[in-house]
Amino acid sequence: MAAKKLTFEQSVARLDEIVKTLERGDRPLEEALALFEEGTGLIRACGKVLDEAEQKVVKLQRGAGGEPEERPFTEEE
Repeated sequence: MAAKKLTFEQSVARLDEIVKTLERGDRPLEEALALFEEGTGLIRACGKVLDEAEQKVVKLQRGAGGEPEERPFTEEE
């Protein structure tokens, strides 16, 4: 499944499938390891997408007391 680019939602769905398969414990070791490796790649990819989304939505700025505070990102800033 790594051959094509998956959307975030497709990646999460595939990750759910992998977890359910591994939890059953009925796959041969080689297949289980391959699924585990695919799953870790999906987790990294999903984490990257979430990080990028957060950076678009929240902009870190200094508050009145000089401490950082999170404020919604606006296009004007």
